[in-house]
Amino acid sequence: MDVYTGTPISRLEIVESGGRRRFSDEAKLRIVEESYSGRRLGSATARKYGITRSQLNEWRDAARAGRFGPASRAGFVPAVIVPEVAAATGPLMANGSGRIEIVTANGRRVLVDRDVDVEALIRVVQALERLT
Repeated sequence: MDVYTGTPISRLEIVESGGRRRFSDEAKLRIVEESYSGRRLGSATARKYGITRSQLNEWRDAARAGRFGPASRAGFVPAVIVPEVAAATGPLMANGSGRIEIVTANGRRVLVDRDVDVEALIRVVQALERLT
């Protein structure tokens, strides 16, 4: 019988077993929201949390469908295309440029010209969404 007489083991390393992990609906929703934030790519978010891109896309679809509860639809607003009123004769319509109406989740409305500064518009819409 051999007896180990070398140096004693001073460190024990635990290696992940690769078993299935479970995420709560709240955690899934938080990961989905992070994947849409800023300029972060979905693949980078998936890599950060150790999930596949396809899993993240399934979670995104589930969030859009509201399967993570009523809070999962809070960040997603349906887009509606409406015909422009022919009688409108404002300064935006006089030069032939188009305009868009944005309605935030809390009901605030913003009308902008197609030549709007997108970064400024994002800041304005985010500020309006924070208002109660």
